[in-house]
Amino acid sequence: MDKLLNEISSKCSAAYDINCDVEYDCSVPDNLKRVSGCALPSVSENDLLRHFTNLSRKNYALSAAFYPLGSCTMKHNPLINEKIAKINAFTAIHPYQPEKTMQGVLEIMYNLQNDLCKISGMDYFTLQPAAGAHGEFTGLLIIARYFKSIKQKRTKIIVPDSAHGTNPASAAFAGFETVSLKSEPDGSISPEKFKELLSSDVAAVMLTVPNTLGVFEKNICEIAKLSRENGTLLYYDGANLNALMGIARPADMGFDVMHINLHKTFSTPHGGGGPGAGPVGVKSFLEPFLPVPRVEIKNSKYVLNYKKPKTIGRVKSFLGNFPIILRAYCYIKSLGAAGLKNASMQAVLNANYMLAKLKDKINVPAGARCMHEFVLAPKSALQNGVRTLDVAKRLLDHGYYAPTVYFPLIVEEAIMIEPTETESKNTLDEFIEVLSSIILEESAHDPQKVKDAPVKTPVKRLNEVEAARKPILKWQL
Repeated sequence: MDKLLNEISSKCSAAYDINCDVEYDCSVPDNLKRVSGCALPSVSENDLLRHFTNLSRKNYALSAAFYPLGSCTMKHNPLINEKIAKINAFTAIHPYQPEKTMQGVLEIMYNLQNDLCKISGMDYFTLQPAAGAHGEFTGLLIIARYFKSIKQKRTKIIVPDSAHGTNPASAAFAGFETVSLKSEPDGSISPEKFKELLSSDVAAVMLTVPNTLGVFEKNICEIAKLSRENGTLLYYDGANLNALMGIARPADMGFDVMHINLHKTFSTPHGGGGPGAGPVGVKSFLEPFLPVPRVEIKNSKYVLNYKKPKTIGRVKSFLGNFPIILRAYCYIKSLGAAGLKNASMQAVLNANYMLAKLKDKINVPAGARCMHEFVLAPKSALQNGVRTLDVAKRLLDHGYYAPTVYFPLIVEEAIMIEPTETESKNTLDEFIEVLSSIILEESAHDPQKVKDAPVKTPVKRLNEVEAARKPILKWQL
């Protein structure tokens, strides 16, 4: 086991120290001053550097290996984004400084809003929401405020079981009742079943296109028509926009509100739960309800406009997650329209290549074609009691981050794979070979090896229930 700093500490070791004999006025009251040393570890500079470098290697990162996490789009983050995000002019801004002193920042935000409008077909955007689910919540608040303004009481949101997993929770959190719609075997929606659920109290339907099986919604035009006739709004969950970016626009399909996961589609991987940004776009009739402040141009200057009487108010402090906004802006400007379209096409190509290699060996519930991701149902191929969770753990021993498992819920023992656009054919082939070997060979001939996995990671197989209910949050010496 790796040692803690305290365990490698030695009185004979010390890192280089610069003593600066500068007098200063210490305003700490005497009763709060330390009366003894703080027993910090004493290590050499080499040992200190190696300790933290080795710790960093225990974290899985996209820069280390393949990260095929379905639905989350863990795509490559170009280093130029990081270089620009670290420019002092951006990192040193203060949210309370006058608008006239941060015109460049506001210009970037204004331009990004316009770029997202062009990409999505929406008329207006807010950059405030901090993540996808936060964007869903914001969009639903806008929908609620809209129906209140026209004096219609609509309390229900239709959510297909093939939609993104956070949709039902966001709808409930925004005060709506969720109505579940059972999808067809390929995850698509039957217009007939959808029509049966439509009523005068349905405010919106939340769709993920492509859906969580990686399949494009073939009935979207009919669904949009039925929604419009019922006065119901159409909400687009942008989790899977990486399949459509530059190819098709949600607004052109009939959507009224949407969010975009900047940290998925526009290059900032969000492993570990953050950071993220979930801008919300709307058609023009919903613009009055967008959060404030809005970035606008007035007298050739960029300003923050708080004077929107119908707004739902502020949903995030200050300028939102500006570093993520900045990275997305760099990504869009670096690639341009043609580059964004090519990224989507490559993502779809990579996913279909993997699917073609696996479909004859492992069951694919949604058919032989997909968009940017696909779902396997390996239950019939697994033997000797080996389960999808075991397969995921075994992949860790081979140096891969496991794909999303047990989602979507409509597929038993699901494995959801998204290769993104930047992975090479060699990487995809190697992963296909390892995954196939675990499912088809090891589960049949050496199942215990799979059930015991992982054995090569810093932390071995955990008790899933104990880890969730009784996590160890501090180190016990």
